[in-house]
Amino acid sequence: MIHRSEGLQRLVDAAFNGFDLCAGAPASRRSIANIFSALETPAAEATGQEGRLPVCSYLDQALEVRTSNPVLLDLVAAFRAVEPSLRWRRRASNATASENFPDGHGNAMILGPGGLEDRRDAWLGVTLMAPCVRYPDHDHAPEETYLVLSEGEFRHGDSSWFAPGIGGSFFNPPGIRHAMRSGDRPLFAFWALWAGSPA
Repeated sequence: MIHRSEGLQRLVDAAFNGFDLCAGAPASRRSIANIFSALETPAAEATGQEGRLPVCSYLDQALEVRTSNPVLLDLVAAFRAVEPSLRWRRRASNATASENFPDGHGNAMILGPGGLEDRRDAWLGVTLMAPCVRYPDHDHAPEETYLVLSEGEFRHGDSSWFAPGIGGSFFNPPGIRHAMRSGDRPLFAFWALWAGSPA
């Protein structure tokens, strides 16, 4: 039987609490229920995944989350404990990205393809962006719920740019084009994707 490490399980529990508190849209709540139900069964943990990018110099500033909400503060603390084991990766750029995008962003998969648990059904990860960076328009097949822990703006489909705020959450249906951009502070957000079979 596979057992999840204590630190990673604490992060999974804290992420569930954060998404459960902040995700209000019915589609988000259905997706989150599927994701965290699947995550009750651990997958084998990977080792030797560590690797930081230049943008990680902004991580401490990004994790100074301006909230007194104990659920979100617990999520940040649980993430800090696991972060040294993560591999940060760049996303390919395109014409919609800002020029500083290549060194101004990083994504870390916690659970999912290439993550600390290499699994295909449920993905949990984070994005970090330096100030004044525009993430490229992109889309993907799995549906996605964001939990935002910083200032910053997002858009999806035909929407205008919107600012969820700290603790803001929103849902991206499968295949929808979406993007984000940071202001004068780093942007930091969790994302949870459901790629498995509906419950």
